[in-house]
Amino acid sequence: MQYGICNLSIVPLRNEPSDKSELVSQVIYGDLFKVLEQRKKWSRIRLAFDKYEGWIDNKQYLEITEEQYKSLNSEKPLLSTDLVEFIEDNNQQLFPIPLGSCLNGLALLNHKYDGNLFDGKNEKSNLINSAFTFLNAPYLWGGKTPFGIDCSGFTQMVYKLNGYKLLRDASQQATQGEALSFIEESEPGDLAFFDNDEGAIVHVGIIMKDNYIIHAHGKVRIDRLDHSGIYNVDSGAHTHKLRVIKKII
Repeated sequence: MQYGICNLSIVPLRNEPSDKSELVSQVIYGDLFKVLEQRKKWSRIRLAFDKYEGWIDNKQYLEITEEQYKSLNSEKPLLSTDLVEFIEDNNQQLFPIPLGSCLNGLALLNHKYDGNLFDGKNEKSNLINSAFTFLNAPYLWGGKTPFGIDCSGFTQMVYKLNGYKLLRDASQQATQGEALSFIEESEPGDLAFFDNDEGAIVHVGIIMKDNYIIHAHGKVRIDRLDHSGIYNVDSGAHTHKLRVIKKII
């Protein structure tokens, strides 16, 4: 088994070993992973944080040893907390890194960082503050940063920035936590899940107070939430059908 660490800011994770293949997620600076299969130009990996799998370009990560992987993966995560920050290499070159980058591998990568970081757990009440950081970020299928993000990438990163782990896809996140019977039982920070006509969960958002929800749909936006689902304040129509509300924390 081989292991790797992302030494660049934002790297695409693809469904197949091709630059033309669907973007299924993103690997951001400091992410650790196992290399499940290695080809001449591409590797299929499994991320340590959420066990998500996909293909990454061999030129866009650094191989590390099993000992380095286990050591870094056992540490409490150190996360960057600014929208964009910079790390500096031995040649004094600067590399931008996005919000939520993992900084545990700085010494291994011979990088320097002097920005703000977070290494603990916040109160549940802070989730909404973190969510506002992504407000108006454009929707991007597979995205996980303020420069392009999808619905489950948004919820995952908001929880990550506060010290909690969510799985990657909305359908996977819906298996976590405790189901609530009514919207009235929910608190700001709980997750609302929405399904399609076939009953598959296809969307997720973060509940706010007073029956509002913040979610990624076209952009990260705030809409109304009722027993039917999400009521889009711009179009004046329901856009998503409510399936279940889950309390994660």
